[in-house]
Amino acid sequence: MTWSQAQLEAFYRGMQQIRLSELALQKLFADGQVPGFLHLSIGQEAVAVGVSHALGPEDTVSSNHRGHGHTLAKGVDPEGFFAEILGRATGLCKGRGGSMHVADLGRGMLGANGIVGAGLPITAGSALAHRLRGRGQVAVVYFGDGALAEGVVHECLNIAALWALPMLFVCENNGWSEFSPTERQLATTLERLAGAFSIRYRAVDGNRVEEVAAAAQDLVGAMRELPAPAVLECATTRVRGHFEGDRQDYRDPAELAGLGARDPIVHLRALLAAQGTAPDWFALTDAEIGREVDAAVAAALAAPVPDIDDYLADVYSPKGA
Repeated sequence: MTWSQAQLEAFYRGMQQIRLSELALQKLFADGQVPGFLHLSIGQEAVAVGVSHALGPEDTVSSNHRGHGHTLAKGVDPEGFFAEILGRATGLCKGRGGSMHVADLGRGMLGANGIVGAGLPITAGSALAHRLRGRGQVAVVYFGDGALAEGVVHECLNIAALWALPMLFVCENNGWSEFSPTERQLATTLERLAGAFSIRYRAVDGNRVEEVAAAAQDLVGAMRELPAPAVLECATTRVRGHFEGDRQDYRDPAELAGLGARDPIVHLRALLAAQGTAPDWFALTDAEIGREVDAAVAAALAAPVPDIDDYLADVYSPKGA
């Protein structure tokens, strides 16, 4: 598929928004402003932006602990996003969810999840709702290759195939299951798993947004016509550690030194330059996105923390309900 210059530039904007937002979060975390853990998706931006290109506002998405990119690519408000991660009352979940549990149902973002693989059954339920309503919407779940040994993955592949659910399984295969290479965790491959359940499977270079977007558009388009699950495996790169503060001393130094060559933003920038995008455009675009991120961070930092009396709100049903 051939993408227009305008579309490639839109992909660049989306990916750079994620990158600059996470770099801001990295600094906020180092400064002690972010409560809890932080798992960054730096190096994986092309997957979120490419898949989201195929989605509409009524399509639904579930994410995982490394879900900032998926959340922003689905179109949530950046100020509410930062406020949530900083634990502020103006956050998307009123500051109660934090980094691993950002959700915005109004945007179709069903939430990130700190439990490995836990987004899959949530997405299966959403896909069933889409199927019953018959409006052509789809449900997408993002998960890492570290989740492939979880039983819930196999169960959801099975039920999605049995019930012909419009569910796109997007695996961000970065080669690592926390601190161990994935091949030490899984005795098969995702392609074989998909085949075992007769589910359509595609594999792409997850660091090339144009490939991800083309595959997602094809798979999602087919689902809208005839509900059925599909698997999209995206080979990508985890640049940062499993969590911020992870020294990554378990990784080969040569692998770490070569990560820059796989940077999806560097690749897209070179592609755009080769097709005629002027250097000034990159400078102006980066500066504009940087200002937007800075403004969202400043607003979030200025927002109040939740009132202590509200901490348990919406957790328990009122008496007599």
